[in-house]
Amino acid sequence: MAQFINNKDAIVTEAIDGVIQASGGQLARLDGYPHIRVVVRADWDKSRVALVSGGGSGHEPAHAGFVGEGMLTAAVCGDVFASPSVDAVLAGILAVTGPAGCLLIVKNYTGDRLNFGLAAERARAFGLKVNMVIVDDDIALPDLPQPRGVAGTLFVHKIAGAMAESGASLEDVTKVAEHVVKHTKSIGMSLDTCTVPGSPKENRIGEGKAELGLGIHGEAGVQQIDYHNAEQAIAAVTAKLAATMENKPHVVLLNNLGGASVLEMAILANELVKSPIGKNLKLMVGPAALMTSLDMRGFSVSVYPLSAEDHAWLSAPCAPSAWPRCQTIQPVRVLDLPDGLRPIQPIPSEHRETAAFLTKCCQILIEAESDLNALDAKSGDGDTGSTLAGAARALIGALDRLPLADHTQLFRAIGQELTQTMGGSSGVLLAIFFTAAGDAASSGLSMVAALKEGLARMQRIGGAQLGDRTMVDALKPALDALEAEGIARAAVAARRGADHTATIVRAKAGRASYINAAQLEGHVDPGAEAVARLFEQLAP
Repeated sequence: MAQFINNKDAIVTEAIDGVIQASGGQLARLDGYPHIRVVVRADWDKSRVALVSGGGSGHEPAHAGFVGEGMLTAAVCGDVFASPSVDAVLAGILAVTGPAGCLLIVKNYTGDRLNFGLAAERARAFGLKVNMVIVDDDIALPDLPQPRGVAGTLFVHKIAGAMAESGASLEDVTKVAEHVVKHTKSIGMSLDTCTVPGSPKENRIGEGKAELGLGIHGEAGVQQIDYHNAEQAIAAVTAKLAATMENKPHVVLLNNLGGASVLEMAILANELVKSPIGKNLKLMVGPAALMTSLDMRGFSVSVYPLSAEDHAWLSAPCAPSAWPRCQTIQPVRVLDLPDGLRPIQPIPSEHRETAAFLTKCCQILIEAESDLNALDAKSGDGDTGSTLAGAARALIGALDRLPLADHTQLFRAIGQELTQTMGGSSGVLLAIFFTAAGDAASSGLSMVAALKEGLARMQRIGGAQLGDRTMVDALKPALDALEAEGIARAAVAARRGADHTATIVRAKAGRASYINAAQLEGHVDPGAEAVARLFEQLAP
């Protein structure tokens, strides 16, 4: 997979310089590239306890992204997924440690323990006060004698960092850090492995599977499970966490392992609050990319039992922008719609034949969802089928409140329903189409004539004309044929119009107008295809 890198051997040094140059002068680095890569606070005066952490790169923004007032004093960066050298760690310690001493915060990996541990011994030989805590918050493998250190490390960074900033002693900071380590629990899940620059991607996780409990270096998890949706993913993760949690308030950190979208992470946050452990979650950090694994398409959840003092330390201001703040979890607040936007509901009425006809139309669009999405992916963003199917499902759900016996009011009611349930420009255009058709029907026009008037209004507002490669290319000839010759000829006309869009290589309206000719040629417009399928399957 292509990546935005230059020489893979310079990845870490170039990334560090990028972080420093974007820090607004808050960060600096020690000399010694490429063997010594240490990011430090530019304002540090050695007057308080220093906090040094680090490890392999590839976990950005950890660790350099958390250097700053109120968190880390220095971060020592190794190669991707590789511990920094003893000399690099020692350089970091010597650069920031004053009379108050230094606390090393180390994730529980052999390389990190050995290199940070030996560096601490050498620093002590220089007469410096240096303590070290080992973070082992991963609960994926309960029988493992040396659990891994993962995203829960950030609770230690923040709480210990706030204490050190306040002037607390090394002994007090160390004691609290050890308490946080002891009580923090984390577990992760991913749909895919990460891509290490310069190495072939390991396709270990099969299609339709998710891996539970994998490490932040891409290590295999405790098990692979069938993946269905976000709710099930959170259920699997929280089931593991629940067994370790006390019945008391907790802070939770929802971490993006690097490749999940912001939209997915927000959905996971919602499911996390709704989960069985949600009743004990009072504060949330994230969702955000905090301790990543390059581009791993997964997430992790870390929990820590909360005291009033912890709350204060977690909420204390800090400089690093990578820390997303700690927010109180609140229920969804719903406000009334402003006057004029609350829809006036029509008076429902029953009409069995109309209900059956509408249901059939909706089912045709629902069944075409995947085909239309695939077609739209060639000329748009791949959601035409989902947009139409979603509106169709909503319309089926609204049948019992529609005026089915009054077609004039029905057209208007469908238009109103679409404004609320169908997104994108297509939702607005179809809402205009049906609303205008209702207005036309109220003036005495026949049903087909009213639909043609609705189309004309939609074209005037939307700007699409015949030949512009939109649904109009199928809908206009279909309605013309329907008025003159009936639905069978309308279906033929719709299909002819839809197929013709595959030969139109320059769209003049809609999202396809941004696509080049090579991508459009040979592909039917998805909106026109939806119209054609609708008429074809309604025809006798």
